[in-house]
Amino acid sequence: MRNISKFLLASAASISLVACGEQAAELEEVAVEEPAEPTDIVGVAQNKSDFSTLVVAMTTAELGETLSGEGPFTVFAPTNDAFNKVDPAELSDLLSPEKKDDLAALLSYHVISGKMTAADVTQAIADGNGTATLTTVQGAKLKASLEGQKVILEDATGNRSTVTLADVDATNGVIHAIDTVVMPG
Repeated sequence: MRNISKFLLASAASISLVACGEQAAELEEVAVEEPAEPTDIVGVAQNKSDFSTLVVAMTTAELGETLSGEGPFTVFAPTNDAFNKVDPAELSDLLSPEKKDDLAALLSYHVISGKMTAADVTQAIADGNGTATLTTVQGAKLKASLEGQKVILEDATGNRSTVTLADVDATNGVIHAIDTVVMPG
């Protein structure tokens, strides 16, 4: 009886060690997995479903190569909901190949040269006594201010947009999602 108990105990210990070894091997496999590669602004936008209209617009305007470039850039990226606020006929017209230059100008109005995090924008607003004037890649200006804790952008036509998600990092800059497409005038 004693030998059977020793045998059962040794068998149970062997099974436990094998099971632990298999779990350790699984853990090692998980630990060896590489983290997702950081990606540029275009790659980040492509990986976020809420920017699918923006990706189509960037492709149509042939800005993908520029925004995949070295940068750094700050992009105030309209979400799909922001594009849904644009008159459908106007948006369809803008997305046509014939309006590529107009679309590129509109999208460039959403881009600032250099990397401005939310803290940088907030500091610029504080330094400007409540308003920061941001010069876009397109050449026109955007005004930034705070309402409570939210950054508000005012475009050349007086329309306002709210930053809904800040500091989405990319290898060549940063993206801030906005809830309304800003217009250069």
